[in-house]
Parts: sequence; structure tokens; C-alpha cells
Amino acid sequence: MINAAPVKAPKPLFSNVSPAVSSPCISVCRLDEHKMCTGCFRRVEDIREWRAATDQRRREIVQQANQRRASA
Repeated sequence: MINAAPVKAPKPLFSNVSPAVSSPCISVCRLDEHKMCTGCFRRVEDIREWRAATDQRRREIVQQANQRRASA
């Protein structure tokens, strides 16, 4: 009998969830013509990066989104 490799647990959907920096998502997910979400004011690139971003990078993304919101 061949010993099979141990079964790995499924990877969590959000592998880098950090309570230190909450997501600015407000579940109004619509991109405008500049590929910016009209709900949270993040760029599509920021949204894609969020899951793997460090807490420091997440703080930068939130700050930039807040600046975009204030300018809107």
C-alpha cells in the first residue's frame, strides 16, 4: 500500500485578514470610468492588492481613498 500525502486543509478565502486595518468596502461595488469604486473610492488595483497587502500598505490605500472621497 502506498502512503498518500497528508491532505492539506483548504486555504481560507481571505488569507491575510488583519484586524489592524479594516476594509473600507461598504458593499457598493461599482467602478466608474476611471476604474475607481464609487463606494469605497479605491482603485481597482488597490482592491485587487488588498488581500495580500501589509497593514502599512492597507493604511496607505485607505488614506488615498479618503483623499479621493474628499476631492469628489
